[in-house]
Amino acid sequence: HRKEFDILLNELEEYNPEMLQKDFVIAISKSDMLDEELKTAIKAEMPNEYPIIFISSVLQQGLTALKDLLWDTLNKKTI
Repeated sequence: HRKEFDILLNELEEYNPEMLQKDFVIAISKSDMLDEELKTAIKAEMPNEYPIIFISSVLQQGLTALKDLLWDTLNKKTI
């Protein structure tokens, strides 16, 4: 998972390096298919400097928390 994230960062840098100056939130979807052990392993692979949230649209899990996290992230620069 970290490899895929690094590929995305590289593509973003090639497309528009200014985007790398923005805040990131990592949302892992389809988390209803993951057990707690796998979630812990995925979280350990990902960079610590970004908030990570697990969501599942099928089970409606984490969606409100994701909206709140996005809202907080967008508004923290204006506070």
